[in-house]
Amino acid sequence: MDKSVCFTGHRHIGKHKSQIEKSLLSVIEQLIVQRNVTDFYVGGAYGFDALASLTVLRIKETYPQVKLNMILPCSNEEQTAKWSKEQKNEFEYILAHTDSIEYISEHYYNGCMKVRNTRLVELATECCICYWNIANIRSGTGQTVRMTQKKGLEIINLYEAILHIDNLSVNDI
Repeated sequence: MDKSVCFTGHRHIGKHKSQIEKSLLSVIEQLIVQRNVTDFYVGGAYGFDALASLTVLRIKETYPQVKLNMILPCSNEEQTAKWSKEQKNEFEYILAHTDSIEYISEHYYNGCMKVRNTRLVELATECCICYWNIANIRSGTGQTVRMTQKKGLEIINLYEAILHIDNLSVNDI
């Protein structure tokens, strides 16, 4: 069976995007080399999900066995209805280069994001890489982290790593 990881994180990742990207690249490469992880599952939101997707696509150039798999809550049009043109273009680029796409529903409905998050965790066998400010306990990211913990998988929280590296306060990010 292929080893897999899911991602979850906030849509707004703040001013430390390049540091997050470096951390993502390092963690993903370690998982590929040390644990033979090949499948990466992402929920398709902008912010951390997009950054994780783009990082996986970048690392595929070195590790062609890697697969980027999108688990989307609803149709592309409904998911991106309120996004900026830049966010939509980035999303289209990711979709054009992903290895698989699974839709939870054809249409958005109240609760489809939670079903998407549940599916992400269900598909992960190794860990969840997240960008989660624990002060946002009621967020979808927090919900996904709690589901991952309940499943007994490792949580790799890059938010905490960035705070530790930079010795910042939570309000700086």
